[in-house]
Amino acid sequence: MGTRDVSSTIEAVWRIESARLIAGLARMVRDVGVAEDLAQEALVAALEQWPESGVPDKPGAWLMGTARHRAIDRLRRAEVHERKTRELGREAEIRGGIEAPDLDAEIDDPFDDDLLRLIFTTCHPVLSTDARVALTLRLLGGLTTKEIARAYLISDSTVAQRIVRAKRTLSAARVPFEVPARDELDGRLTSVLEVIYLIFNEGYAATAGDDWIRPELVGEALRLGRILAELLQSEPEVQGLLALMELQASRLRARTGPAGEPVLLLDQDRSRWDWLLVRRGLAALERAESTGRAIGPYTLQAAIAACHARARVAEDTDWARIVALYDALAQVAPSPVVELNRAVAVGMAFGPDAALELVDALDLEPALRGYHLLPTVRGDLLAKLGRTDEARAEFERAASLTQNSRERAVLLERIAACGSRDGVRDGG
Repeated sequence: MGTRDVSSTIEAVWRIESARLIAGLARMVRDVGVAEDLAQEALVAALEQWPESGVPDKPGAWLMGTARHRAIDRLRRAEVHERKTRELGREAEIRGGIEAPDLDAEIDDPFDDDLLRLIFTTCHPVLSTDARVALTLRLLGGLTTKEIARAYLISDSTVAQRIVRAKRTLSAARVPFEVPARDELDGRLTSVLEVIYLIFNEGYAATAGDDWIRPELVGEALRLGRILAELLQSEPEVQGLLALMELQASRLRARTGPAGEPVLLLDQDRSRWDWLLVRRGLAALERAESTGRAIGPYTLQAAIAACHARARVAEDTDWARIVALYDALAQVAPSPVVELNRAVAVGMAFGPDAALELVDALDLEPALRGYHLLPTVRGDLLAKLGRTDEARAEFERAASLTQNSRERAVLLERIAACGSRDGVRDGG
């Protein structure tokens, strides 16, 4: 195998194994920053040795074994945690080398408690939302600082600073590397789910830049959601979030046209949807609904997405059921955005007059000030009612507010052809 092939293999192995590697090391050293340093040292060792020695049969086990030995050396040099050092030393002797069967079993287990501990650590509420997102993508997604910066259209230095500060904050706050107890789980799980969905949403509908979607972020969020759903199978909102992401991700191929322009939900060619993802999403939704526990906001949003998925053509969409689901969502997780989405569904189910009344009531809502979808929805409703001049003004306001160039181009088309399209448009 050539040097370039070995480098590609190491990169692929790192992307697959890094989260489990860091998670296992963090359990040992109780510090995610130190754990990442040790994992990086193992990666450097692989880059130095594998081109000469060849790729090991079990590369993940090799990386973990190398990192373990470095962890033992580090603890010994620091002359701290003497008891832990002795335990790790005895454990290494018992294992008898890198390829010992016990270690292989650890590495080959794709879903273990260490991963769950790492998820709850990187998403800890002691960190800011931006820090949680960056640290989760770095440690669990295996993304480089440059990749995270590119995805979020910020500088490499900004991402690096967020990650460094996050690791320092976790260390200073002595955040335990553990899964919360049952009585604390719900509160902490909310933070974890929020981070994963924030990553997904930025990939599904980018807030800024020249791309409408960023598939790499969608893929990372799905991967994290699937890991969490496997680890917490009885948690309905974990299954609900996974269902929501699978169902929404199923539309990705149909969400853009030949030139990368956005294609909204009611205009999409549904034969281009990924029906495997649809089936996975519906199965996850069934798991969420069958737990017998209270249904939460992610499960309700997944049920709304399922209404679209079950309609093979847009005209078959059960808008009345979607309105009812939004009614339930407004009770469970009230917010102006939920009310705006409910108004869209009301317009489709009962006509634009009823919807416009709801949207007008939201016009002075502080949380929606600067939110470009509010004038977009209002413009759609006004256009359907034949109030062309008012509709044009709303689309112009929306175009001035959005930071995404693809979305702005669609709005400029709406301005140019104001009043020529029918119907309130779901965002897709």
